[in-house]
Amino acid sequence: MDYLLRALTLAAFLAVGVEACDQQIGKPAPKTQGTSVDARPGTKSPPPSNAAARPEERVLVAFGDSLTAGLGVSPEETYPARLQEKLLLSGYRYRIINAGVSGDTSAGGLRRMEWVLKSKPDIVILELGANDGLRGLNLAQTRTNLEQIIQRLLAGGTKVVLAGMKLPPNYGADYTKAFQSMYADLAKRYDVQFIPFFLDGVAAKADYNQADGIHPTGAGYAVIVENIWPVIESIVNK
Repeated sequence: MDYLLRALTLAAFLAVGVEACDQQIGKPAPKTQGTSVDARPGTKSPPPSNAAARPEERVLVAFGDSLTAGLGVSPEETYPARLQEKLLLSGYRYRIINAGVSGDTSAGGLRRMEWVLKSKPDIVILELGANDGLRGLNLAQTRTNLEQIIQRLLAGGTKVVLAGMKLPPNYGADYTKAFQSMYADLAKRYDVQFIPFFLDGVAAKADYNQADGIHPTGAGYAVIVENIWPVIESIVNK
């Protein structure tokens, strides 16, 4: 009963939450150290970083929506910033570019591909599609968009980490099941690293989420980084 109440509360907020995300498009996204995240769908993107990568550094692009941009938290609390710190402390020389844009969909991400590829990333963590699902968009088109993004990244020699997402049950069993399985199917088809649920251990937990019930707090992002670390560490190079 408690879970159902939380689901219904989240569902009631979705319309407001999505609109809030949409309002972020057209506003500069917060910057993390040494990175630029000002790209917006359908606009000419800025250079991918404020500082060129050193010859010994590799580039990891965190590519996503508001969950990657870090809507509502300080730049140093975002998951890309926390992951950057963990990589450096672990001896991995990577520069992370936060390419998160609040409100972005898979279609918006596809439009930003040229900008992402210009940074010549060694690794891309692909976290997109949540806004597609919250808006009830056609999943066949969402899948096609994600598929094209993955194909272009792989063609450029980039290692891809696909972050899966889930929807609350009030979207209907068929839609939510198809949405969740879409990520697993793509990861298997293209043999890329897979995070089954990006918000695992964080979703629906008040201590780890902001007042909107959707976006993580700094503490929530710390949990996310710990959860995804085994996948990231398996493909990074010292």
